[in-house]
Amino acid sequence: MTNPFTIKVKNLILQIPAGKVATYGQIAALAGNPRAARQVARILHACSRKDGLPWHRVVNQHGRISLRQGQGYEVQQALLEREGVVFSENSRIDLTRFLWRP
Repeated sequence: MTNPFTIKVKNLILQIPAGKVATYGQIAALAGNPRAARQVARILHACSRKDGLPWHRVVNQHGRISLRQGQGYEVQQALLEREGVVFSENSRIDLTRFLWRP
């Protein structure tokens, strides 16, 4: 059975609208455990495909994609750009503009 934290994380990620991003830590805090950002990453890794989660809308606290080049980075960036999210020259997302605020 899935634990309550995992259920909350999945439900929150499903609420992130197109054109916005959330951070791992933000999702963890909203789900009730502000110190569980890494757990949010694990949940995304394990559940995104089977649960249809918009995994690409979750980034790190600096507004950067955490995946490495050649390991999903380009896919995530392309999906976000298709939704209108803009990256700076140093590959950052302006969180003052694009951060989801539920």
